[in-house]
Amino acid sequence: MLKRLAVSSLLVACAVATLLAHGAPAQPRQSVSLIVTGAHVITVDAARHIYSPGAVAVEGDHIVAVGPADGIRARYDAAETIDATGQVVMPGLVNTHGHAPMVLFRGLADDLALKDWLEHYIFPAEAKTVSPEFVRVGTRLAALEMIESGTTTFTDMYYFEEEIATVAKAAGLRGVLGETIIGFPVPDAKTPAESLARAERFMKAWAGDDLIVPTVAPHSMYTLDAASLRAARALANRYGAPLITHVAETEGEVTDSEKAHHLTPVAYLDSLGFFAGRTVAAHGVWVSPADIAILAERHVGVSHNPESNMKLASGAAPVTAMRAAGVVVGLGTDGAASNNDLDMFEAMRQASFLAKLTTRDPRAISAAEAVEMATIDGAKILGLDRLIGSLAAGKRADLITVSMSAARQTPMYHAVSHLVYVTRGDDVRNVVVNGRVLMRDRRVLTLDAAAVLAEANAFAARVRAAVGEPR
Repeated sequence: MLKRLAVSSLLVACAVATLLAHGAPAQPRQSVSLIVTGAHVITVDAARHIYSPGAVAVEGDHIVAVGPADGIRARYDAAETIDATGQVVMPGLVNTHGHAPMVLFRGLADDLALKDWLEHYIFPAEAKTVSPEFVRVGTRLAALEMIESGTTTFTDMYYFEEEIATVAKAAGLRGVLGETIIGFPVPDAKTPAESLARAERFMKAWAGDDLIVPTVAPHSMYTLDAASLRAARALANRYGAPLITHVAETEGEVTDSEKAHHLTPVAYLDSLGFFAGRTVAAHGVWVSPADIAILAERHVGVSHNPESNMKLASGAAPVTAMRAAGVVVGLGTDGAASNNDLDMFEAMRQASFLAKLTTRDPRAISAAEAVEMATIDGAKILGLDRLIGSLAAGKRADLITVSMSAARQTPMYHAVSHLVYVTRGDDVRNVVVNGRVLMRDRRVLTLDAAAVLAEANAFAARVRAAVGEPR
């Protein structure tokens, strides 16, 4: 027995000596579906890791690993690769507020204040032209624009929302989509009760989808009565869904609310229990310190839409004050009828510039903070931050690559700064959502771009015939 033990000990010692001399056996390489490499991988994780050069390994719909490019290449074999040499790899952009089909009204009525724009141009145009076909055509155009400019998740509130969901799903985009509930007859419903019923059917139809998150979208406190607002909140809570709405967009909205209810819009909605559940409040331009305290206490996320707010002269949202109070703020483009594009790089840039201007502090909304607002913070207010918004193992593979080779991007000293202060949507080269490549080297694979543009132009002629020439 002692002799056998001695021999065994000798064998173990020899094995250890061999390992020390030659190193441990190499780990077996793992097969994955996709590897994306780039000059810089900006993860937007909690530690703000940046790998230069870096790579992302994807299997199916999720990320397997993120790290230095050499390490990823040493450990993984991919069925497909995207070599983004000289480019930035980053999370897909998250647009937290918009009205996708309204791209067909782009430039229809410009240089107007919100109330005049809505009541005298947009609402009448919608009454004459919006149909399921209008929504399908407009959403295909919006989807093409979003993919081409790096948006991978978009939030939407409009009419015939089931059409928007169908188009978005086919295009491969992730959508948080809500049937608009409003207090007067609209193309898909004559009453708020009918809109609520449509919203519930929509939520049931799309429950559990891997790309579409159905939600409830009451338009605003000034277009709905208290009963309808409460009913919308109850519907969202019944299905565990977020609720998206417009809040405190203009000074006139606040004045009217104080006259009618002796409360600001935020305080009035809070008095109804409207914020008793996940809520995304679009705009939040005219919010007081007391309003901000309510938003923070109720964990209401705010969608900041700087371009739309500036173009309509609605004002500048106190974003730095909201963030300082603990309110999570994401970015949105609003609809292209009031922006007039869906480029989230422009939203990042204008959000940063506007904050610096209004606070007279050049440090307000830094480039890194603007990128976070367009990615992980947007995911947080939508309740999707465990799935998207940053590049990390286990998260869904929603990512984009961004070229940094243009003359205006040369030289580049800091990749994050360049993303915000010089980059445009048409610098995006590749787009991946849920592990599926939607655009490769500027060619959109899930939509026929020429056909989309042709049908949009054809429908624009019908809009022009119905409403007349743009003002």
